[in-house]
Amino acid sequence: MKITTTGSLGNVAKPLVKKLIAAGHEVTVISTKEDRRDEIEALGADAAIGSISDEAFLAEAFSGADAVYLMMPPSMGQGNMIQNIADAGQSYANAIKTAGISRAVMLSSVGADAAKGTGPVQGVHHVEKILQTLDGVNVTVLRSGFFFINFLRDIPLLKSKGVFGNNYNSDDRLALTHPEDLSTALAEELQAEGDGFEVKYIVGDILTGAEIAGIFGRAIGKPELVWTAIPDEQLKQGMLAGGLPPELVGLIVEMGQGVRSGIITQDFFASGAIVTGQIKLEQFAEEFKTAYQNA
Repeated sequence: MKITTTGSLGNVAKPLVKKLIAAGHEVTVISTKEDRRDEIEALGADAAIGSISDEAFLAEAFSGADAVYLMMPPSMGQGNMIQNIADAGQSYANAIKTAGISRAVMLSSVGADAAKGTGPVQGVHHVEKILQTLDGVNVTVLRSGFFFINFLRDIPLLKSKGVFGNNYNSDDRLALTHPEDLSTALAEELQAEGDGFEVKYIVGDILTGAEIAGIFGRAIGKPELVWTAIPDEQLKQGMLAGGLPPELVGLIVEMGQGVRSGIITQDFFASGAIVTGQIKLEQFAEEFKTAYQNA
């Protein structure tokens, strides 16, 4: 098969590309950065350098492919981030039509069923809706839980202040996913025909904030570690002080509120909360421990 992937060589895309090449497929990797070309080609893939907002470029990169993998950056630009993501999704859809693609697999997120109250996840909600309108294309949407690796961002605050948490409560349940499980599921779907428009969840663990703190606390030798529910305003000011764009900060705060209200995980739990990922947070805790010790 000829398969075109987006996401450059990110946390999910790189292991996905490796799996597809190992399975004998011809892979073209889309990246916005020219300096990634050598690394992409070293894996045995072809590099297509350009913007996912450029329909003509996308159509050319998709041309001749038997399947395409679509992912959206968590934020695009300094403002109008949700609309920018939706516009890029429309570019994907238009390029799929132009190139005559019949199979597409998209990486989405828990909470993408909801139209509002989910922060940056609203972007992939719009893209899902756009792809659903494609005629004659088998589209599979894989909704991921929150990435395990995102907890690595909490290490500086944990090390400097002993604080570990977010703007939701210790008993709020999170759906969590390891990128390796995602790359495996994506590779399987890209090699399958699909059946119209489908939505599937790829989740490896379901844990509360308190359980997450306990797992990481034991791993780093701090069994007393507890989950801290950080007030919205305090979280906001901390991110602004760290230099994040105000619009992105507002969206991240809203995502935490969506966890508190249950909007983010409502559909996942309503659909049976099926866990298909193989990697648990207990396993990832060793990676967290190493990162903590090296920080």
